[in-house]
Amino acid sequence: MLKQILAKLPRKSSKSNQNCSDRSNATASADLSNNGSFTNTCNVISSRLNVVKKMSSSIFPTSNGDMIQPHLSFKDVQNSEKQRLLISKLNLCLIVYDFNDQDKDNVEKDQKRQVLTEILDFLGSDSIKLTEPAMSAICKTCGHNLFREFPPKYSNSPRGEAEDDDPWFDPAWSHIQLVYEILLRFVSLSSLDPKVAKQYIDHPFLLKLLNLFDSEDPRERDCLKSVLHRIYGKFMVHRSFIRMAVSNIIYQFVYETEKHNGIAELLEIFGSVISGFALPLKKEHKMFLSRVLIPLHKPKSIGNYHHQLTYCVVQFIEKEPKLASVVINGLLKYWPVTSSQKQLMFLSELEELLEIIRTDEFEKIMVLLFNRVRSCLDSYHIQVAERAHFLWNNEHIHHLIMSNRHVIMPIVFSSIQHNSKNHWNRTILNLAQNVMNKFHEADEQLVVTCQCKIEEDQSATTVMAERRRLTWEHLETVAGGGFQHAVGNVLT
Repeated sequence: MLKQILAKLPRKSSKSNQNCSDRSNATASADLSNNGSFTNTCNVISSRLNVVKKMSSSIFPTSNGDMIQPHLSFKDVQNSEKQRLLISKLNLCLIVYDFNDQDKDNVEKDQKRQVLTEILDFLGSDSIKLTEPAMSAICKTCGHNLFREFPPKYSNSPRGEAEDDDPWFDPAWSHIQLVYEILLRFVSLSSLDPKVAKQYIDHPFLLKLLNLFDSEDPRERDCLKSVLHRIYGKFMVHRSFIRMAVSNIIYQFVYETEKHNGIAELLEIFGSVISGFALPLKKEHKMFLSRVLIPLHKPKSIGNYHHQLTYCVVQFIEKEPKLASVVINGLLKYWPVTSSQKQLMFLSELEELLEIIRTDEFEKIMVLLFNRVRSCLDSYHIQVAERAHFLWNNEHIHHLIMSNRHVIMPIVFSSIQHNSKNHWNRTILNLAQNVMNKFHEADEQLVVTCQCKIEEDQSATTVMAERRRLTWEHLETVAGGGFQHAVGNVLT
C-alpha cells in the first residue's frame, strides 16, 4: 500500500536534482573552458612579457633582474656573458667618492679602483667587439666620473704667468686616470665602428670633454690631449664641430677672460691637425689662422703656449707660403711695446717665419717689418737689442736683407752705426760692428750713401734746432718788452 502511494507521488525532486546536476556539469564545463582560455591568455601575456623583459635587459642593462654580480672576475664567466659583466662593473663605477677626505670610504675606493683596472684590462683585448649597450655604459660611466665643474679662478693673473705658481693636482687622480685610460682604450679599439659609436660620443659629450681642458691638473690635460686627438682621427663626422668648439674656446680666452689652462694642449693637437690639411686650403682653415691663431699673440699669458702657437703658424705657411705676409702683418699689429719678454718671443717667432718666407712675400712686408726691428735695435733692454742684431747671423735672413739692401739698409743703418760706436754694452757693440762689416762687404757705395744721408739729416736737425732756439729767444724778447711796457704804464 505504502509503495503504491509513493509510486503515485510526482518525481520532481529527482528531475530537479538531475537539472541541478546538469547545470553544475554545464557550469563546470563552462568554467573548464573559461579556465582553459584564461590559461592560454596568461601564457600569451607571459610570453610577451618575457620578450619585453629580454628587450629591456638588452636596451637598459642597468635594470635589476638577471644582471651578473660585478665582483665576479672576467675569467670566471663564459665569453657570452663577459659583456654583461662589463656593463655590471661599469654601473658599479658610477659611484663617485669624495677624495678631499682621505679617511672616508677607503674600502669602497680601493674596490672601485680594482674594478676600473679590471675593465681596463678587459678592453685591452684585441679580439673584443663591444655591443651597443656596452658602448653606452662606457660613455655613461666615463662622463659621470670625468664631467665636472671646476672651481672659479680668483687670481687676477692667468695661471702660469707668475713664476711662483705651482701646478695643482687632483686628489681623485687615482680613479680619474683609470677612467681616462678606459676612454682612450675604448676610442682606440680597432673594432669600434664610428658610425655606431657616434650616437654615444656625440656633440654634448664632446663639449663637456673640451671644457675639461681648463683643468689645473697638467696630468689631466695631457690625458685629454691624447683622447681628443684619437677622437678627431677616428670620428671624421665630428671634425668640423671640434674645430668650431675649439675656436669658440679661444675666442672667449682672447676677447673676454684671458684665463684658460689648456690653450697649449689644444694648440698642440691642432699642430698635427693642420699638417694634415689638404691643399688648397679651405676658406674655413684660413679663417682659423686669421681669426684664432693670429689674435692669440695678444694675451699677456702668451708665454704659456707660444711654442705651440709658433708651430701651428709655421705649419700653415709651409702648407701655403703666401700666408707668410698675412701672419707677419698680424705679428706687427700685436707687437708688444712695453713687455720685453713678449718682444723676445715675437723676435724668435719672426726668425722662424723669415726662414721659410718666399722672396715675393718678404718684399710685401719688409718696410714695416724693419721699422719695427729698428725699434728693437734701439731698445734699452739688452736681450731685446741682442736678439734683434742676431737676425743678421741667420744666413737665409741675411740673404733676404742683402737682396733688398737698397730698401732695408737706409732704415736700420743709423741705429746699427750708432750701436757700433757708442753702445755701452760690449756684446751689443761687437754685434753691431759685425753687422757694419757685412754692410761694407756687401755694398760699400750704399754704405757711403747712407752715411751721407745721416750727415745731411744731422745737419738738417742742427739747423732746425738752431732755428727753434732763435725763435724762442725772439719770443722771449718780445714777451719781455711787452711785460716792461705794461709795467711802465702801471707805474705812470
